Amino acid sequence: MSITYTISDLAKEFDLTTRAIRFYEDMGLLQPDRSGPGGRNRVYSARDRARLKLTLRAKRLGLSLTEARDIIDMYDSPRDTGAQLRKFLQVLAAHRKQLEGQMADLQANLEEVKEHERESRALLAKLDKKAKA
Repeated sequence: MSITYTISDLAKEFDLTTRAIRFYEDMGLLQPDRSGPGGRNRVYSARDRARLKLTLRAKRLGLSLTEARDIIDMYDSPRDTGAQLRKFLQVLAAHRKQLEGQMADLQANLEEVKEHERESRALLAKLDKKAKA
């Protein structure tokens, strides 16, 4: 018998809400079996658990859920791992470029803030000097 998990099991293990897990299911990242009256109970497999773990890892890397699903789905297919790695590298390179752009914007913003601080301190020093005179 294979190991299965309930939605509550996964929510607790990964510190997620059951709503988040259902959302990942709606996005096609998880495909639990259904049991109970009207198929109301979700039964997650070890495969679903692994896909959830990979999804969360991709999210931490800043990938979109669509990008995560595309990459994870590649591992479910009998494709060549070279193609999977090339796709993953393309996604990572695009994401790195986006982060580098954001970092450059933040650095420019930080330099502008520092310049305003310098100017304000200089003006304040002049005002203090006048007040003492």
